[in-house]
Amino acid sequence: MKMTTETPGGDEFAALCRQAWDTLIPARAGYLANVSPHYDEVLHDVAQRTEHTGGLGKTDIAALVVWKRLSAQTRWVTDLMSLPDTHVRAVTERAVTAVRDTTLTRSQDARAGRGIIAELPGFHTGDALASAVLTAAAPQRMAVYDRRVQHALDTLGFTLTRAPGRYGRYMQLLDDLLKHGGARADGWTARDIDAALYWTGRPDPAPSR
Repeated sequence: MKMTTETPGGDEFAALCRQAWDTLIPARAGYLANVSPHYDEVLHDVAQRTEHTGGLGKTDIAALVVWKRLSAQTRWVTDLMSLPDTHVRAVTERAVTAVRDTTLTRSQDARAGRGIIAELPGFHTGDALASAVLTAAAPQRMAVYDRRVQHALDTLGFTLTRAPGRYGRYMQLLDDLLKHGGARADGWTARDIDAALYWTGRPDPAPSR
């Protein structure tokens, strides 16, 4: 039976989360064994700059576009590049503050940060680039979402709908997986789970991110 991320907690949902770890553990091992340890350097560099500056500029976002292998030949890129970098940083600084708020849950932070970043061109719909920006803003709290992650969730029996607030629901699901993982989840972060989901959802064995 498919379980949605909006499904209230219960024994069946907890069992599904525990069962998912049978896939997540070897998937993360596969990711670590096959993906170059240097691939995520771009994300790490942007995260380090964001730690010092408190926000992301157009150059940082451009780097994440390359990291996610997204197309830059779209109208939103022109619209974003036409904005003053000071405006882009002002918006992302608010998003950074939101996702780093440890007084709220991870999913609440995700919803708040996602809502703020939506003010910028290219972030109104879709969560791939937005989640990369928010993960760079708070790498210890947030995680990346993309179509491969979505495919993995479908495969594992979770249904994450496209309804508004998807990124917040995604982060709630990662928290649920960590909660129900028991000892197997020890030492794992939400980012570790997203890497395992990415590897699970890949359409082919190509070791690229």
